[in-house]
Amino acid sequence: MDAPDALGADMTLITPTELAAMMASPTPPVVLDMRWGGPAAPGSGRAEFEDGHIPRSQWVSTDEELADLSKPGGRHPLPDRDAFQAAMRRHGVRQDRPVVALDGAESLSAGRLWWLLTDAGFPEVLVLDGGFAAWQAAGLPVQEGPAEPVATGDAVVGPPQLPVVDAADIAGVSRNIWDVRTPERFRGETEPIDPVAGHVPGAHNLSARGAHRPDGRFKPADELQRVFADVRPGDVVYCGSGVTASQVLLAMHIAGIDGVRLYPGSWSDWISDPSRPVARG
Repeated sequence: MDAPDALGADMTLITPTELAAMMASPTPPVVLDMRWGGPAAPGSGRAEFEDGHIPRSQWVSTDEELADLSKPGGRHPLPDRDAFQAAMRRHGVRQDRPVVALDGAESLSAGRLWWLLTDAGFPEVLVLDGGFAAWQAAGLPVQEGPAEPVATGDAVVGPPQLPVVDAADIAGVSRNIWDVRTPERFRGETEPIDPVAGHVPGAHNLSARGAHRPDGRFKPADELQRVFADVRPGDVVYCGSGVTASQVLLAMHIAGIDGVRLYPGSWSDWISDPSRPVARG
């Protein structure tokens, strides 16, 4: 199931000041806000957006537009490519404009959109480092209410560009498998979301928490290189449902590490078949 490696690291992250300057240009980017309450509060993201958002930005549903919950394959199966293209066009995404993705602070859902658009071959996908919290902290304008209507875009979702694996591939993986959930979930000591605790046998724990500063911004590239010092192209990364793993792949990209494969279904898909082994400790 592997696809060609992604391009090398580039200037993927932008600051609030840089975004404000881009938005004042004659050809502003399309700004997409993925704030999401997670499994505990899946509908809260839209309410947060309407309480205050970057002017002219659009809210995107992680559950409904960045996943297809009607399919098997874990809690957040990847969306159908045609449906994802239609969603991006609804939000005004165009081939000739950059897309800037953001969420509340830590780029969790923004990382998911970055992965999906990069996989789709979209030419320029940027992430607002520190998300809406950083925008507010910079004292930049905030707009309340629903998103403003936008003209339909012409985004094209092309053939897959990023490497993935499924559960059947895991047995044949000869490279490292990295589980980026918290250490206590990896060890099976607690499982607040999925019905079975533990991890894929042979996996190593590399918590996603290590990629961020306390304010939600990513650590600098040189620090991320140390966080991911043991990661190599061809390795596999997974989490609970594939969302956090996409965020970690973004952090790896910032560090200059590409070609790491995503297990989109992640732990929630692995345990959907009771015959698959589970490790703890």
